[in-house]
Amino acid sequence: MRRVRHVVILAGGSGTRLWPASRQARPKQLLPLAPGGETLLGAAVHRALALAGARARVSIVTAAALVDATRAVAPDVEILAEPVGRNTAAAIGLGAAVIAARDPDAVLAILPADQHVTDEAGLQRVLSRALAEVEARDVIGTVGIAPTRAEPGFGYLEVASAELETVTEVLRFAEKPDRETAARYVASGAYLWNAGMFFASARRILAELDAHVPAIGRAVRDIAAGAARAEDVYPDLPAISFDHAVMERATRVVTIPASIGWDDVGSWSALPALRGADASGNTIAGTAVVVRGAGNVIASDDDTLIAAVGVDDLVIVKSGDAILVMRREAAQDVREVVEVLSRRGLARYL
Repeated sequence: MRRVRHVVILAGGSGTRLWPASRQARPKQLLPLAPGGETLLGAAVHRALALAGARARVSIVTAAALVDATRAVAPDVEILAEPVGRNTAAAIGLGAAVIAARDPDAVLAILPADQHVTDEAGLQRVLSRALAEVEARDVIGTVGIAPTRAEPGFGYLEVASAELETVTEVLRFAEKPDRETAARYVASGAYLWNAGMFFASARRILAELDAHVPAIGRAVRDIAAGAARAEDVYPDLPAISFDHAVMERATRVVTIPASIGWDDVGSWSALPALRGADASGNTIAGTAVVVRGAGNVIASDDDTLIAAVGVDDLVIVKSGDAILVMRREAAQDVREVVEVLSRRGLARYL
C-alpha cells in the first residue's frame, strides 16, 4: 500500500537579494512577481496540492512574524511558525517531526516557496518519480536542473549521469562557484543545478538529523510532542542549511535530472525568466522607457516612470521608499546593501 505523501513548503527566507521589493515584512515569496500577479508562494501551494492531493497534507514553515501574511495567501493550509530563523535544517526538521508525530510512515517532498517553473506538468512527473524512489528504496532524493547558463548564484550537483528524468547517484554537492568554475561545471556535462528540493521519509530525515545535528533532532521532536515550546528552544539551535547538515554527509542520495523551465528567483537577474524580455533583451515590470539600451532589468511597484537612456545591462528597481541601481552582473551582491543598512541603523528601509 502506498504511503501517504506530504509536502512541506519552506517559506521563511528573507529574500535580501531582491531588495528593495523584498523587505522583512513582505519577503520575496509574498511578492506578485509572476505574470498575472500570482505570488511565488501561491504558485508553490498549487504545486503542492497537485502532488499531495489534499490540503491536509500540505504544510508551510515560515517565520512567526509572517504567519498572517502567509495565511492570507494560503488559507486552510497548516502553517508552522519558527520564532527565529535557523536556516533550512531546523525548518525541515520541524516539518518532518510534526508530520511524523501523526503519520510515522509519511514520505515528504520539501519544496522551496521561491521558485519559478514553466513546465508544471514536467515538474509533477519528476516529483512523483522522486517520491516513488523514496518509497521503494528509502533514499534521499533531489531534483537536479539541467543548466542553461554558467550561473554562480546556484549550488551544483556532480552526478553519475545527466540523462533527463532518470534516477542517478549524486557524487558531490558543490557550493556556489565563481563564474569561471560555473562555466567549467556546465561545459563538463557532469553537473546540474541544485534545485533545493528534497524527498525522504519523515523517519529518515529525523534519523539523519539525530546523527549529524542532534540538537536539532532532539528539539524538533520535543516541539512536535508538546514537550517544549519553539520559542524556548529555537534560539539555541545551530543555524545550518539542510545541505550542509545532512545532504553532504548522507549516503544513498539520488537525483533526477530535469529540464522544466526552472529558475530560482533569488535575485533580480531571474526576472527575465518570469517576465520575458523585448527584442533588445530588456525586461520591464511596471512603467519604464528604454532608449538605446539593451539587457536591462527595470522594475517599479507604482506609477513612477523609469527612463533609461544609452545604458546596457543594468538593474534599476524602484520600490516604496528605495531605489536600487547596479550592474546586472552584480545581482548576487544586493545583500551587501542590506548589511550596510543594518549596520548604519537604517532598519526603516529593511
